Amino acid sequence: MNNPLLELNSLPAFDRIEARHARPALEKVLAENRARLAELTAQPHPTFASLVIPVEELSYRLSRVWSPVAHLNAVANSTAMREAYNECVPLLTAYSSELGQNAALQAAYAHVLRHEGGALEPAQRKVVENALRDFRLAGVDLEPQQKARYCEVAQRLAQLATKFSENVLDAGRAYTRSVTDGAELAGLPANAVDRAAADAREAEQPGWLFKLDQPTYMTVMASAAGAQLRRDIYEAWITRASELGPSAGRFDNNPIIAEILPLRHELARLVGFGNFADYALATRMAKSSKQVLAFLDDLARRCLPAARQEFSDLEEFAGRKLNAWDMAYYSE
Repeated sequence: MNNPLLELNSLPAFDRIEARHARPALEKVLAENRARLAELTAQPHPTFASLVIPVEELSYRLSRVWSPVAHLNAVANSTAMREAYNECVPLLTAYSSELGQNAALQAAYAHVLRHEGGALEPAQRKVVENALRDFRLAGVDLEPQQKARYCEVAQRLAQLATKFSENVLDAGRAYTRSVTDGAELAGLPANAVDRAAADAREAEQPGWLFKLDQPTYMTVMASAAGAQLRRDIYEAWITRASELGPSAGRFDNNPIIAEILPLRHELARLVGFGNFADYALATRMAKSSKQVLAFLDDLARRCLPAARQEFSDLEEFAGRKLNAWDMAYYSE
């Protein structure tokens, strides 16, 4: 197949990428990565140059093939691309778990740190140390049965995350706000009005049609003089994929959240953390969830007086009590 996803020496050819290209390209690069990893871990004396750099290049190559697929799935509104994306997610998740639990690769990285650590540049040493940390977070030291369970949980979490994002996207795409009275357009920039008119013509509706994408949301919140238009768009935006709002229950993410939370907790406990927050912080600057909460509490205590004063000033400027959908407009 003449697959544009495998043309890695130029920028992604988005105009030629189709859903049918996704799985063959991913399977090819994953197979080549696995073969190359077997060669790299067979080295008796791996070095930063002979091991770490090639592994980083494999990661880049995989990202280069997969990122255009992920991008098109997010923006193209294509059923075929969504199906191809969902078909590929389990392959990618399985490879990620396999890579993280590759004991031979972990041993090779440990060898590099042991024999070259003192001579490496700080950034190079950090790459190696982070890789060894990530092996532990992926369960490389677990017993076989626990490793298998880790992979099962990771696979399910990847599926749930994909469905969560799809529900948010679909809820936004399902909503439109029709305007037939030109007075409701007061304050909106010409380009936003022209786009709404074009969308109405495309939908064979009179007047103007506002969709629920982020540029439209931000423009209406900051510019629309009509409070009812701002309120409608705001409420639709903040209730996407929930049990509330104009599409209440249709794309509800609550059941997905209810499944994600215990699985995240189980994943964290498998690799030795008390909860998922501490597991997630293992790759971040903060050291514990307690430290994060203490920081946020301190930040709120310091900021709240100023925020209350600013809100009071804004209401004084507006000459009335303000709702959430008024804030951006009067601030602007």
